[in-house]
Amino acid sequence: MKNKFQLISIIVVSLVLSGCVGLMDSNGWSFSQKNEFIQILKTDKYLSICENKVLAQEIISSKNTQQLTKMLVSYTNNLANSCIDLKMFDSVQRQRKGNKVETYYGRYLQEVNTADIQRKLRAGLSIEAILAPYVPKNEQFMKLVNAYHSFASFNTLTENKLHTLRVNIERVKLMNDNLGQDYILVNIPEYVVRVKNEKRTSLKFKVVVGRQHLQTPVFAEKLKYITLNPQWSVPDSIARNEVIPGLLKNSNYLKRHRMVARKTYDLNSPVMNPSREELKLYKGGKGVVPFKFIEVPSNSNALGRVKFIFPNKHSVYMHDTQMKKLFNRPVRCFSHGCVRLEKPRDLLSYVTTHYTESTLEEVNTKYKSMKTHYLKIIKDVMVHTAYMTAYIAEDNKLRFFDDIYLFDKYQRLTF
Repeated sequence: MKNKFQLISIIVVSLVLSGCVGLMDSNGWSFSQKNEFIQILKTDKYLSICENKVLAQEIISSKNTQQLTKMLVSYTNNLANSCIDLKMFDSVQRQRKGNKVETYYGRYLQEVNTADIQRKLRAGLSIEAILAPYVPKNEQFMKLVNAYHSFASFNTLTENKLHTLRVNIERVKLMNDNLGQDYILVNIPEYVVRVKNEKRTSLKFKVVVGRQHLQTPVFAEKLKYITLNPQWSVPDSIARNEVIPGLLKNSNYLKRHRMVARKTYDLNSPVMNPSREELKLYKGGKGVVPFKFIEVPSNSNALGRVKFIFPNKHSVYMHDTQMKKLFNRPVRCFSHGCVRLEKPRDLLSYVTTHYTESTLEEVNTKYKSMKTHYLKIIKDVMVHTAYMTAYIAEDNKLRFFDDIYLFDKYQRLTF
């Protein structure tokens, strides 16, 4: 009987120590939850201690659960929304725009609610389960985190490169986590686009991106349709700063560039013949121009023969180009912000096969017609324009790229 009671006591003690019986302190922490979170803090598993290094060390020593809760909320917020000083970055971005730099960096922030975390603690969820919704789904995140831990431990990267690696880990936290099973990723500083199927790269080739003062914006939207044999609807900003000055210098400018002037961007809308006086009114500056310039579909069209539309407020898309020689250059910042494709026909074939109801034969016929046609995308495909100056490529090697838009410089960490 004595041995039986001893055995029962051992089992009860074991259950309590393992946290299995659901016993918790006044702050809602079980023994197993404390141990689990302290282990995460010891290694900084998700690199989200950031500005709380002193607090983390105190907690590891004291195991004070009131402080543990504070730390868990902070750790979750840093994991969800990065350790980049976003207020300072916003201030810099406003200054750059004031200096006539077209720049945009989208952030996809998540709400972290203290009461919700406390409720999950009291419900007995593991710390990993509490953190799981905020861990970026992008495969680059854990790859870069593991690389950082490895390089930091063995001191095999320069301090500058280690810092660059860390900044890029924080950038992944800011990306739209709605990657989709299939998605298109444009890595701006790498000048490369990839079509991803979960962790597999189905297609990869070079791109041209926006100039340093006309930057390709960082954001994510769904691919909606493809235009075959597109017209180029010249944006008012380009009309004011390029087309109108050119037309004022040479009355044959439109003819030479296969352009027409219309009341709207519809080729069937009324023809417009603005006088020199009217043209001068809309030369330079900003604002709407009351006549629209259109480059008609042709083999020489600035957009080439195909463009991929993911509607967005920036009027940015991916498209073919006549300037094929630019893909031979190591630095490819030449566009007004759109993404020019080295292999548009390859992307057209892939997207047609996987995301439209059309056959390759049907699309090829429409392509050859030289008339504008539209292909609807019938499955969700996200397009992400990202800014990754550190990236782990298909061969699992870490590569670094030049900071062409100076985001490495201006995205400062909070620690």
